[in-house]
Amino acid sequence: MTNPARLHSDLSRLGRETDMFLATVASLSDDEMAAASLCAGWSRAHVIAHVAASGHALVRLIDWAATGEELPLYASAEARADAISALAALPREELLGELRTSAEHFGEQAQRLAGTLVAPEVHINGSPLPATSIVALRIAEVVVHHHDLDTAWTIEEADPDSLLNAIEAVVRSLRAKGAPGMTLVTEERDKWVIGDGALRVTSDREGLLQWLARGGREHIVADGLVPALPAW
Repeated sequence: MTNPARLHSDLSRLGRETDMFLATVASLSDDEMAAASLCAGWSRAHVIAHVAASGHALVRLIDWAATGEELPLYASAEARADAISALAALPREELLGELRTSAEHFGEQAQRLAGTLVAPEVHINGSPLPATSIVALRIAEVVVHHHDLDTAWTIEEADPDSLLNAIEAVVRSLRAKGAPGMTLVTEERDKWVIGDGALRVTSDREGLLQWLARGGREHIVADGLVPALPAW
């Protein structure tokens, strides 16, 4: 069971980040939707489609937590790719409608996390995730993929706690994928250790997230050779 006050706070921040994401998407023309994003091989429409599809997929984790029935995010990697491609091919207004519906559905279903959880821990891509962190994971996806749209919106506009959610989600993924040993430290006094913690990397939250999620190195300082990281 998620603490009701924490759930309310998380959903409030998710609402804020989602509203900004929706506003950015609504401002894009058809041509801008078709332009490349920061996700290799994906247009902006693909990123938007992924956020829409993921909103529905994450509800499966809520179902898992509430019922104890193990439910993967997607039936297969092919099913995930097909869902994203189908949504990305929709006309602009239909894609925007799907994005709004997905966001509303996730917000409604997330209220169930305040109840008794049969499975307090679920798994995503083989990595354990506390059920109480499902909303934080959704916040992370919205923030990182808003950045991926590469528009006038900047990651500095995200709530500081949302940036923290995003970094923690990426760090969890990097640990699961066997990323090189690193100690990550922010100016805000956050600290994460991956593996043996051999390489020390410092930045503010915004700069660290941009490097961890998409490889942007301009805002980090490292005491050794900066490695290439697994994709998030």
